[in-house]
Amino acid sequence: MNEKLLIIADIEDRCSAIARGLHLAEEMDLVPEIVAFTFLDIGRLKVDKISADRIKKQLIAERRLTISARLSKIPSADRAIKLTVVWAEMIHDWVGKRAASGHYAAVVKSRHKSESLAHTSTDWHLLRTCPVPVLLVNKKRWAKGASILATVDLDTTSKAKQRLNVDILREARHYAEILDIELKVLCVLDVPSILSDLDIIDPKTYAKERQKEQLPLMEKLAKEVGLSPSIFIFKRGPVAKTIVSEAARLKTQLVVMGTVGRRGIKAQLIGNTVENVLALLKTDTLTLKP
Repeated sequence: MNEKLLIIADIEDRCSAIARGLHLAEEMDLVPEIVAFTFLDIGRLKVDKISADRIKKQLIAERRLTISARLSKIPSADRAIKLTVVWAEMIHDWVGKRAASGHYAAVVKSRHKSESLAHTSTDWHLLRTCPVPVLLVNKKRWAKGASILATVDLDTTSKAKQRLNVDILREARHYAEILDIELKVLCVLDVPSILSDLDIIDPKTYAKERQKEQLPLMEKLAKEVGLSPSIFIFKRGPVAKTIVSEAARLKTQLVVMGTVGRRGIKAQLIGNTVENVLALLKTDTLTLKP
């Protein structure tokens, strides 16, 4: 059975999830499945059940027509593509259950950047809970000469995160090979700011020592996934800012990285590395969890 690609239909016509998802599905021999969402708190309207059902059916039909019209404008779109319109308020719950049902390579969605303490976006929920890789798409098209940047954590002693490093590189290599795009792997040397601020260590010396210690780990990882050590890059700096600056320097179109989902207030107040990166990054991101 071919793997499927779950594409969340864009709210606005100018977004790119459908077009990017269909392109990737074609290149990677995946079966595209588009899902569109609509919802209205009909209970507030205080109408009878017959009227409520009529409103619900009308909204679902309108959403289907809207997405079908968008698909008709995409020359390469197969008219037999499965389109599902779902009545649901909590999009991430439905997507998580659907993705967990099996045979989905990834979920594709346009990025949304209006997170706050009062409102946690669907993007954040998907990053923390979706059981398959999540590809968040920007509006910009991929340019010629684009590159893929994978990021790994060589410092981790967690077995789960070490396996995640392998998964990240295998996924990034797969995308790079299928799309015929150059792949680079970034290893960030994060110098503890408190030690640097107190002049307890010299940042450059500390980073050089850490890189020397990590080289055998990098070579072992490269060998395990079949990549050349020459594509690995070591950079010193704060993790999120270093990933963003290196992605800009390399004209990266896709960043592949891992994310460890936090929940509750702690997640909203602190966030994890990928969420900090997303606040600054202006390119597509593919995130994987342990």
